[in-house]
Amino acid sequence: QVQLVESGGGLVLAGGSLRLSCAASGTIFSINYMGWYRQAPGKQRELVAAISNGGSTNYADSVKGRFTISRDSAKNTVYLQMNSLKPEDTAVYYCTQGVRIYGATWHKDYWGQGTQVTVSS
Repeated sequence: QVQLVESGGGLVLAGGSLRLSCAASGTIFSINYMGWYRQAPGKQRELVAAISNGGSTNYADSVKGRFTISRDSAKNTVYLQMNSLKPEDTAVYYCTQGVRIYGATWHKDYWGQGTQVTVSS
């Protein structure tokens, strides 16, 4: 079994910063990609940022230049540094990791429980 635990959400004023963390635990053999999605009320879940096990990153256009994704593979942890936050960044943020557990031959997507980020104007 694999669990993803997120932390770091909260309420912040526009222009402020937050740092999200997501740590995976369990019988983990390897992790290929890690990423963050978000879902605002009444909207579909969308990709915010992703990072491969080689360090390649991908960002939504709306967050480029403001958000930075990083990973600590030794800790099975992915981070999302969010700067210059805007009210439209308000959403529930979910992390996801592609995990291969011991005994398996493929990677499976696992998701965190979600953490609320609210940006007030």
